[in-house]
Amino acid sequence: MVVQDVIEAQELATLLPHSGAMCLLDSVRSWDERTISCRAVSHQDPNNPLRDRGILPAHAGIEYAGQAMAVHGGLCERRDTKPKLGYLAVLTNVDWYCSRLDDLPEALTVMAERLVAAGNGYSYHFGLYHLDTLLLEGQAVVALQDA
Repeated sequence: MVVQDVIEAQELATLLPHSGAMCLLDSVRSWDERTISCRAVSHQDPNNPLRDRGILPAHAGIEYAGQAMAVHGGLCERRDTKPKLGYLAVLTNVDWYCSRLDDLPEALTVMAERLVAAGNGYSYHFGLYHLDTLLLEGQAVVALQDA
């Protein structure tokens, strides 16, 4: 069952280990136990902490995807405690189809699909889109920190 309630930035911040400008996502548009779709406009912010010499390189999209995965994990666990810290342990089959993100005029869509769930981590496929154009995709293994 897909949950259609929009989750805005303030609630997102409770699901991420990051704070302030490092919270890159603006909202969750939809999610279910397997997938999540998020929206972001922080790529347009000249003060985005991932910019290098004024440019937000395409590989910064991996952090956007990582945050979508973290939010997804937090939403699926639905605990009243702080979410476990997750680390991108392995990235595979990562391809990007643009060189930078900061010159894109519309919001980004960040999609993640959980492929495997284990007690100590997850495997996801992820994609970053501008309108209907795929900008970046790959797979990630997320290792969860022991309690």
